[in-house]
Amino acid sequence: MIKKLEDAGRIKPLPVYLDSPMAVDALNFYAQHDKHLDREVQVGTGALSAFSPKRFRAVSSPKESKAVTASTGPAIIISASGMATGGRVLHHLASCLPHAENTVLFVGFQAQGTRGRALVEGAKSVKIHGTMVPVAARIEKIDSMSAHADSNEILRWLGTFQTPPRQLYLVHGEPPAQHALKARIEQTLGWSVHIPQHGEKVEVPL
Repeated sequence: MIKKLEDAGRIKPLPVYLDSPMAVDALNFYAQHDKHLDREVQVGTGALSAFSPKRFRAVSSPKESKAVTASTGPAIIISASGMATGGRVLHHLASCLPHAENTVLFVGFQAQGTRGRALVEGAKSVKIHGTMVPVAARIEKIDSMSAHADSNEILRWLGTFQTPPRQLYLVHGEPPAQHALKARIEQTLGWSVHIPQHGEKVEVPL
């Protein structure tokens, strides 16, 4: 999306750092197997240029990550948030949150009780590495970029099962969404669906 904005002239090319070891590995994997990607992002040679901004840089080492955190010029840092519960993103948040000129953009779902959810809901400060960090930065979110399947995609996948399970357990998502999905599965597929409670144990027959 950043590349598209650059190509359209809507933003000027800025340094774009991808600071997440897992994300860097995933990007390299996509580049090595680009022939399996959609035609508009195929590159033929395995280079990253087809889906990278002009000033893109993959950050590999902790030393490089610290240098990015310490930099003061305008830049875009992409770091896997894990709902801001751990990882390198915490160092970037601790550095960026106190300053009003920065924007923190969440592009994935932030579960209740997480640091990411607190920020999205307007927390004035958050604890990072044992220290309360004031929040002056602008906090934004985009719901449409989540990698999680929605209810339609889940139902479509479940509908491919040749033999339905004796019992389906819903263990992901917040209670309102779980109950809504439970009702849809029961009505659409006629399956037995259960939402386990915290600490509930289930014996699975072999």
